[in-house]
Amino acid sequence: MVIYIGSDHKGYQLKKEIVLMLKNGGYEVSDLGNVAQDENDDYPDFAAKVAERVSRDIENAKGILICGSGVGMCVVANKFANIRAALVASSDQAFDSKNDDNANILCLGANYLSAEQAKKIVLTWSQTPFSEEERHTRRLQKIEQVEQQLLKTTGEQ
Repeated sequence: MVIYIGSDHKGYQLKKEIVLMLKNGGYEVSDLGNVAQDENDDYPDFAAKVAERVSRDIENAKGILICGSGVGMCVVANKFANIRAALVASSDQAFDSKNDDNANILCLGANYLSAEQAKKIVLTWSQTPFSEEERHTRRLQKIEQVEQQLLKTTGEQ
């Protein structure tokens, strides 16, 4: 499994720390930018890159997105088919996002988390499997049905 990661300028420093932690932990990480601290960059560019990659290979890819609040990244990522991006602020929430909702993109708000909090969240999220309980699977199927209906409505199928 590969973890695609992206951030804007607000999440750049935190992203560097998370990439290092994941690589040291044996994870395959692909950094999709930004590659430098650029105050003029825009979060949708990086969110779209990560979400597009994860969307194409939902069985083998996950994503992490970091911006100031985490909200913008999450909004953009959830525009893509097959994406379940979750804005997470605690390790308990990270557990639930994977265990219950099988979130395939983790969104973090760099303005609201310390590096240690973010690392704990990332580790919890990356190590938690989807529970596959019937109620959670049923709910994910309903989400897929909504997505398919929306695609039919917009003619993008």
